Amino acid sequence: MTGTEPAVPTCPVVGHVMSPPPVPVGTLFDRMDGYQDLSRPAVRTEEAGGYWVFTDQETILDGLQQPDLWSSAVIVPIEPNPQYKWIPIMLDPPEHTQWRHLLGSYFSPGRTKAMKDDQHRLAAELIEDMHPRGRGDFVREFARIFPSTIFLQVMGMPRSKLDDFLSWEHMILHQDSESDPDGAIRMAGMQAVQTYFAGLVAQRRANPDPDARDVVSAAVSWEIDGRPVSDGDVLNCLLLLFMAGLDTVASQSSYALYHLATHREDRKRIVAEPGLIPHAVEELMRAYPIVQTARKATRDADFHGCPVKAGDMAAFPLSAAGRDESVYADARHVDLDRTVTRHLGFGGGPHRCLGSHLARQELVVLLEEWHRLIPDYEVVEQPAERGGGVWGLESLKLRWAV
Repeated sequence: MTGTEPAVPTCPVVGHVMSPPPVPVGTLFDRMDGYQDLSRPAVRTEEAGGYWVFTDQETILDGLQQPDLWSSAVIVPIEPNPQYKWIPIMLDPPEHTQWRHLLGSYFSPGRTKAMKDDQHRLAAELIEDMHPRGRGDFVREFARIFPSTIFLQVMGMPRSKLDDFLSWEHMILHQDSESDPDGAIRMAGMQAVQTYFAGLVAQRRANPDPDARDVVSAAVSWEIDGRPVSDGDVLNCLLLLFMAGLDTVASQSSYALYHLATHREDRKRIVAEPGLIPHAVEELMRAYPIVQTARKATRDADFHGCPVKAGDMAAFPLSAAGRDESVYADARHVDLDRTVTRHLGFGGGPHRCLGSHLARQELVVLLEEWHRLIPDYEVVEQPAERGGGVWGLESLKLRWAV
């Protein structure tokens, strides 16, 4: 390098692993906070050949809003050439836009609101079953069952197979670098789900119900631009909806209940002021963002001072965006009186969460019903959290007075 050439910005290298074995609750957020304190707008990791990890909200949002630079064809940073395609999350515009239009009505505000009373009844039923025992595992007995049952109704899938569905979901999304080092368990889970959906789609085609309003019944006749959607694309879309519907609200609510179980004053506030719960949901999502997505660079670019090359992988962790103290005062602490409630908990750009209205409503309903029926509770043992693309607690054992 001569004295007249510009210096290439250096970037700290950290020992980041996307999917470590389960660790004590809070460890993953502390780790990401540490990266943010170390370097903005990014750090580097040597995992899987190396990739960027962006660390502040401005950079993360900008990347998510530029699909022409950062392609969603890859959303797992350690898999630059995936052997699967989750639709529509792994599509770029304009193809992605067509799928969003196709799916949008199933998760519209109006359709979501019409489900609210049934959701309150379901939540109360599950909690009332737990309440007399004076203790229980919130994650396994409620958080996984409540949103999953709602999802099965939207999809038109039998509740009787919920145990199988949760087992497959665990295979796909709850593995780590030690339990599934070569990804074989995850791929087997995806294959099991697609095999199930292939049979279900065949049944619906053979016995159509003209009055059915569920997603699977509609999927057999989906069209884009006047052409039938291929069976392969239908199954890839149903697989994605399966993963999102069975995991994200369960994982997000696990952090919400853990926080409220360990922060008595916040819990007392929402018990005394249930009207505060919708605001609390936004603040808890800001402080505990669970989705950690990734993208692949389509070309060389200077991206916020980072010398990105075509083909580079990059993580866009929402956990860093939500806890960015340059955007939110005292960002790493929950403040139920915070006036700035906009956050990236549902992502940003064209891939912002399609089911955000449903997820918000489910979170509000479950917090309302839980605190109506079990207003005071405590943690029995400190839980472990898992990493990967969606963070969450493995379990959350609580006890309460009966």
